[in-house]
Amino acid sequence: MVDYVIMEWGSAALRWLHVIAAMAWIGSSFFFMHLDAGLRPHPEIPAGKGGAAWQVHGGGFYEMKKHLVAPASLPAELTWHKWQSYMTWLSGFFLLGWIYYAQSSLYLIDPAVRVLSPAAAAGIGIGSLLAGWIVYDLLCKSPLGRNETLLAVLGFGFVVAMSAFYAQVFSGRGALIHTGALMATVMSGNVFRIIIPNQKKVIAALLAGEAPDPALGKQAKQRSIHNNYLTLPVVFLMISNHYPLAHTGAVLPLLVALITFAGAVIRHFFNGWHADHSKAPWWCWIAAALAFGAAMALSWQAAPGRQSWLAAERQIAAANPAMTEQAIQIVQGRCSMCHASQPVWDGISAPPKGVKLAEEADILREAKAIGLHAVLTHAMPPNNITEITAEERATLALWLTRR
Repeated sequence: MVDYVIMEWGSAALRWLHVIAAMAWIGSSFFFMHLDAGLRPHPEIPAGKGGAAWQVHGGGFYEMKKHLVAPASLPAELTWHKWQSYMTWLSGFFLLGWIYYAQSSLYLIDPAVRVLSPAAAAGIGIGSLLAGWIVYDLLCKSPLGRNETLLAVLGFGFVVAMSAFYAQVFSGRGALIHTGALMATVMSGNVFRIIIPNQKKVIAALLAGEAPDPALGKQAKQRSIHNNYLTLPVVFLMISNHYPLAHTGAVLPLLVALITFAGAVIRHFFNGWHADHSKAPWWCWIAAALAFGAAMALSWQAAPGRQSWLAAERQIAAANPAMTEQAIQIVQGRCSMCHASQPVWDGISAPPKGVKLAEEADILREAKAIGLHAVLTHAMPPNNITEITAEERATLALWLTRR
C-alpha cells in the first residue's frame, strides 16, 4: 500500500513542479519577446544599439532599457534567465519516467501497435529525445540553416515525421507526449547549449572592450525565435493525454501538424501585435481556427468506434432493460477492476479521476464518459489491457443510443 501512495503523490509533486517551472519559463520568454518587440529609440542609447520601453503594472511605472553594447558599468548581480528552462525540462523528464516508463503497460505500450518490453520502450523514448536534439542542432548549423524559411519547413516536417514514428511504436497518448517531449528537449537544449553560452561569450567580449562575434548573437536569436514559436504547440501536446480524441493513432501525425501550425500562427499574431498594434496579422486567428477545426473533424472521422456508433444510431429499437443489464455487465467486467472504491489492479490505489464503475448507479451516471472513452475513441481500457472486444464496444454503443 505504501508504494501506491508514493507513486500517486510522487506523480502529483512532479507534475506540480513541472507546471510551476513551465509557468516561470514561458512567462519570462513571452515577456522578453514582448519587451523586445516594444522597444523604442532612447536618447541615452545610440541608434541601433538598443532601446527602451515604458510599462505600467501594479500601480507603478517601469522604464526598461536594453543595451546591445556593454554600459559603463554592470551591477554586482546580473540575473540570468536559464533555470526556469532547466527545471522545466528536468521535472518533465522525471515525470515522463515516473508515469510513462514506470507504468508503461498502462500508458505507453499498446500491444495492438507494437509489443515492447518496458526497458525497450524506455530506451526508444529516451534515445529518440537525444537523437532528435542532435538532428535538429546539426540542421540549424548546416548550410540549410541559413535560410530561415527553409529551416522552418524542415523543422516542421521533422516534428511531424517523429510523431509518425512514435505512433508506430507507442500508444496514442505515449506518441503525443513524446512528440511534445522532443520539442521541449529542443527548446531547453537551445537554452543550455546555444543561447546561454553565446550570451556569456558576448558579455565577456563587451566587458573586454572588444566587438563580439555577430554570429553568436544571430545564432542565439535564431534559437530563441524557434523556442518562441514552439511554446504553444508543446503546451497542447503536454495536456493532450487528457483528451482521447486528440491521440487517435490513425491520423496522429496530421493532428500534430495541424496543432503545431495553429499554435505557431497564434504566437505569430502576438509577436506582430506587440511590435505594432496597427499592423497585427489578424489573419492568424482565422488560420488557427481553420487548423483546429480540421483537427477536430479528422479526429471524429478517424475515431476507432465511429462506425459502430453510427451503426448503433441507425438501428431502430425501443429501450430494452436487458440491453442495460448487458452493458452494465460489460463495464463491470472490463472496467471495475480499476474504477472501484478499492481497485484490485496492481499499481492503482484509487479509482482514476475518482470515476467509479462498479455499481449500476455509477455506470448510468458515467454513461457519457463511457461513450467517449470506451466506445468512440477506445482510449479505455488503456491499451485495451482488459481485452474488451469489438462486439462488446458495439453493444455499449447500442445501449447508449437507446438511453
